[in-house]
Amino acid sequence: MAIPRVEREQAEHLLIGPYGLLSENSRGRLQPEPPCEIRPCFQRDVDRIIHSKSFRRLKHKTQVFLQPEGDHYRTRLTHTLEVARLSRTVARALRLNEDLTEAIALGHDLGHTPFGHAGERALDRIYPEGFKHYEQSLRVVDVLERDGRGLNLCYETRMGILHHTHGAPDDIPEAVTVRLCDQIAYINHDLDDAIRAGILTAQAVPARIRDNCGERNSERIDAFMKDMIASSTGGEIRLSERMREVFLYFKGYMFSDVYTNPVAKGEESKVDGILERLYEYYTARPETMPAQFLAIAEAEGAGRAACDYISGMTDSYAMEKYGELFIPFAWTVK
Repeated sequence: MAIPRVEREQAEHLLIGPYGLLSENSRGRLQPEPPCEIRPCFQRDVDRIIHSKSFRRLKHKTQVFLQPEGDHYRTRLTHTLEVARLSRTVARALRLNEDLTEAIALGHDLGHTPFGHAGERALDRIYPEGFKHYEQSLRVVDVLERDGRGLNLCYETRMGILHHTHGAPDDIPEAVTVRLCDQIAYINHDLDDAIRAGILTAQAVPARIRDNCGERNSERIDAFMKDMIASSTGGEIRLSERMREVFLYFKGYMFSDVYTNPVAKGEESKVDGILERLYEYYTARPETMPAQFLAIAEAEGAGRAACDYISGMTDSYAMEKYGELFIPFAWTVK
């Protein structure tokens, strides 16, 4: 009987080009495991990430807008899914390893805090060792998932997750693909959400963006994706010089007119207070955290454990714990 994994690995020699990574050439896992009979190693990583608790929690974590009223704003989960689809499209067009690309994309934000980047900035200020969500994402898959056993992902998936914000390793084009697609996804869908929220109008979007990328979200993404595919050669994943300049202008516009907009960010000042009080409480009383984090406190310190626990919270759970710990409940005398 044929082994499906072996058949797929053989097929990769036809489907994956000279700059993509064959599954059989992976540098392996932190803890060696027997191979799966059905799935190549990176497909197995995809499944482990999809079935993880941290992946499910992304549904209730902020992307940009805190507690938006409406069903159609992006969350950290929908952002992750958009990045995965864009990355896989590019990987297929450039004959890279689609499974590896998808695994990196699906895992890249697993360590993100509640309340989006406002939460990340708060924990980075509060925790003496500093906090970066990409480092925490690697910690999630290596240490925190499965009650401390981790997901034991392949080296290439782990490095792609760690470097998805800065300096994706050049020898893994799949990782560079995710890094670029992540940025293309978030500036475009954050603009789309800002227009939906009434923070700005479609007509207010600068002409340089509309003329080079289009008027609608789908047109803008299509313009960047086609340019990336056409401009990437010799294993170097990139935008053309013209579209790179447009991208940098677009990104600058988002930071000046959306990410710092007082309407969009009016509630963010409260995030510091919420996370700081939670951090102080749990570092002083590590025994009140779940057993997994108490064990981390004993091994690595209460600050590390509190940071792990709080960063894994959803927005609603963080507010629930804050209310439970610091806001008095109404009571009546019988």
